[in-house]
Amino acid sequence: MNFRPQHLILLLVVLFIMPWYEFTDGFFKFSWLSLGYFVAEESAPLYFQMVNHDKVWLYLVAGPYVLLAVANAFTLKLRSDYEANIHLGLAALGLFALMMQGMLINDFGPVFLALNAFLPLDAYQIGMGYGALLLSVIYIYYVASAFAHKGMMKGDLFSTYALFLIVFLVSVFVIFPVLNILSRAFLDSDTGYSLAVFSERIFNRNIWGLGCIGLGSGYCGVATSTAFLAVMTGLSTTFLGLCFALVITRTNFKWRGRLKALSLLPIITPPFVVGMVLIMLLGRSGIVTKFIESVFGVELGGWIYGFWGLWIAQTLAYTPIAFMVLIGVVQGVGPSYEEASTTLNASPFRTFRFVTLPLIKPGLANAFLLGFVESMADLGNALLIGGDFPVLSAQIFYAVAGASSSTGKAAALVVSLLIFTITAFLIQRYWVGRKTYATVTGKGDGGSNQSLPKWVKNISLSVALLWSVFTISIYLLILISGFVETWGSDYSLTFKHYITAFDFNIVNSHLMATGVAWDSLITTLWLALLAMPLTTALGLATGYLLTRQQFAFKSAFEFSTMLSFAIPGIVIGFSYVVAFNQAPIDLTYTGIIIVVCFMFRNMPVGVRSSIAALKQLDPGLDEASFTLGASNLRSIRTVILPLIKPAVFSALVYSFIRSITSVSAVIFLVSADYNLASAYIIGLVENNEFGVPIAYSTTLIFIMGIAIFGLNQLVGKRTLFKPSTNGAS
Repeated sequence: MNFRPQHLILLLVVLFIMPWYEFTDGFFKFSWLSLGYFVAEESAPLYFQMVNHDKVWLYLVAGPYVLLAVANAFTLKLRSDYEANIHLGLAALGLFALMMQGMLINDFGPVFLALNAFLPLDAYQIGMGYGALLLSVIYIYYVASAFAHKGMMKGDLFSTYALFLIVFLVSVFVIFPVLNILSRAFLDSDTGYSLAVFSERIFNRNIWGLGCIGLGSGYCGVATSTAFLAVMTGLSTTFLGLCFALVITRTNFKWRGRLKALSLLPIITPPFVVGMVLIMLLGRSGIVTKFIESVFGVELGGWIYGFWGLWIAQTLAYTPIAFMVLIGVVQGVGPSYEEASTTLNASPFRTFRFVTLPLIKPGLANAFLLGFVESMADLGNALLIGGDFPVLSAQIFYAVAGASSSTGKAAALVVSLLIFTITAFLIQRYWVGRKTYATVTGKGDGGSNQSLPKWVKNISLSVALLWSVFTISIYLLILISGFVETWGSDYSLTFKHYITAFDFNIVNSHLMATGVAWDSLITTLWLALLAMPLTTALGLATGYLLTRQQFAFKSAFEFSTMLSFAIPGIVIGFSYVVAFNQAPIDLTYTGIIIVVCFMFRNMPVGVRSSIAALKQLDPGLDEASFTLGASNLRSIRTVILPLIKPAVFSALVYSFIRSITSVSAVIFLVSADYNLASAYIIGLVENNEFGVPIAYSTTLIFIMGIAIFGLNQLVGKRTLFKPSTNGAS
């Protein structure tokens, strides 16, 4: 028997030190360690909650843990399956009790009146905090150790624990809030849960009307118009992405590199900036609108506020996504297939139509579906230039934040939105993912891709150049307009918008940041930097489990970790507000809820990047490391991570950029203490202020560009040893 004191030390921390209730943002400042924190119900540790505050139900939570901690402190390891089963039973019992007490007793007392017979008078509790989180993680560790002893993951405790922990986190922060909000579609304040209420809210003309599709006469439902816009955006972004991919990979155009960089520029631009610039360009007081009216006498009015403006804005914002998907697919077409077609006397057009296009079909489908989903989830542009054109994301926002807010109506709109996005996600996953279009077999392929048909080349190049000119115009306008006095009336140059946003002053002999943008900018950068490594670690750990381990329900696990990609940001943000504003978990008005939202909203990209990178590494590398006595964790740190640096870089960059530019996912989560850049900018634009928002947005673009460069230098490139060809060592 070997004494392991760490288990007893951790037991003392859980029982006597960690605050059981509430999450506070000042945890690492230790502001909660005041003289009264043992006494105050909001901050008292678990032991004092049970003894001093009559939280008798917490004995069921703490009891199994005390037994497990003592047993593990005085034993070296589990010696038999019988002991492992006892170990597992106690841990599972404690974890189940922890979850159930949180669900059954809330801010207002027991959820079921029958529980009053077993509880003290006026029994209630607020949201669980750091103590409950730590105990949950410990219980999961004990569950994982029991399963590892019984042979799960070949006895690898690290992988088993990572699996259970990720399942727990995804269940709490993705599945639970979404199911919680979906249940509100069935809830009526007077009659309770009812299928009739759900049917009345979902199956009505306001949602599914088929009249005009938003463009002509007749009545158009919000779901119908949203789907129409999403289909159009998916088609336009896919077409433009394909044109750029063909020009860059299949032509000798002189400025291909610059064209590629230009096509990717919108990635580091907040999506709502495009809508803002379109207003300045084509709005009622836009420079193009005024020019046409003055020269041609044509009254354009507010045509940009509606379908056409949204379509243009979304196409510009999401074309880079389609391009990134398609450039790899076009480059991956094996030359031998096209050469074989040419050998059989097929014309360039027939080769392109019957060989090249079918082989890039999965890329086209993926690009379309991504554009479709991104359009569905877009909130920033919908708020700025949506006008009277109804889209689900904006209607959900108005149903929650409008004058006549209705959680039930918002939940019904959420269901409608999820019908589209999850269906698109499933099509992408199960239809495109299971078809085989392999052209790279591992054998040498020394041929070269055939030339494009002349008309395909001309169309692709013309479209790419015209769209590039439009993109350049947009970004020149972004750059210049930040230095204009008053857009639409006074175009004299000034620095006042940058000074207003980012001014410094001497206050009491100290240099102070007094600009109006500093608070939201620092908050945004700080929360994005906090979320970035956590998101990356979560994604890489998930990718490692999916590529290197075999376990039951693997497909279901992969689906659950990718589910947040199919759930639009507006749904995630709304569900967090509803689910985490009271017991069992109260995170409202804290920075923690924003960081958590960033993590699980952006995690799927880290998962896919790590899977793609890890599939390129021979599992024999892992086995060689194990053979030399390295633990699983050390093998990951010293062997795998250095070889997947590009995937790490992609996950870090994507997480950071999406956190800074996020609108829909955080619009409901911002508060006076945690106002984010995107929400602050949209608020100004809705009040018809453009100078400071443009200056602010330009600064964000430069910050993200610098961040990408810095992360690239920090992470570095993967270096593989290649033996010299002359035999020298």
